[in-house]
Amino acid sequence: MATRISAELKRLVPQLRYEPTAKRLRARLGDELILDSRRAIVVWEPGRHLPVHAVPEDDVVARLEPAAPGEGRANHTADGELLTVRAGAHTAAGQAFRLSDPDLSGYIVLETEAFDWFEEDELVVGHPRDPFARIDIRATSRRVRVLLDGTVLAATTRSVILFEGQLPPRTYIPREDVNWDLLEHAELVTVCPYKGHAHYWTAPGLGDGRPVAWSYGPEFPEMAQIHGLVAFFDERTDVEVDGRIPARPATAWT
Repeated sequence: MATRISAELKRLVPQLRYEPTAKRLRARLGDELILDSRRAIVVWEPGRHLPVHAVPEDDVVARLEPAAPGEGRANHTADGELLTVRAGAHTAAGQAFRLSDPDLSGYIVLETEAFDWFEEDELVVGHPRDPFARIDIRATSRRVRVLLDGTVLAATTRSVILFEGQLPPRTYIPREDVNWDLLEHAELVTVCPYKGHAHYWTAPGLGDGRPVAWSYGPEFPEMAQIHGLVAFFDERTDVEVDGRIPARPATAWT
């Protein structure tokens, strides 16, 4: 009997999952080194889709102590003990977690946003990359139009499509093919560990006021094909491809 891999991965989501990484992992709290590990793992807590890093407690050079009541993230879904990290004059209250799972005994999960992370000698942006995910970018001559309330926001025949694992494909359009008179810069900035920092635009007077488009800068050389191009939310606009509007994706992830 054949097994669809994506279905099998979804079946595992309720479980505590991990995968070793061969990358040297370091983290800093302020100007203090708190860990240096060649035995790191990527961990997904039960029900979580975004991973975090964990390392053996022996690789943590900062002081770990039980967190005080109310400190840190209270919504861990794995069993374990919430910890506070102290290094020099710096404190990260409740930002570490000692796993109690017998297969991961001795491993410490550290919150992504509380520390500055380095894989080998490169700064890590956002959460750890999923070792089972990949991105493919392909140029296309399909006729693409983006409409909102019947108004054309962009039209092109020279876009690129970004395919990212099980996420919906995203169409990135050259800036010259976007009607900037209809868009306004938004203050929102988000971080993707694969593509970098995204900056957003709204369409004043159209739609429901939420951002409708975004663009990534040149942080990651491997993403050069989309640098400066503009993508629109298929969930919030009508992205017409070759005269047809595909089914809307179920997620708003960028």
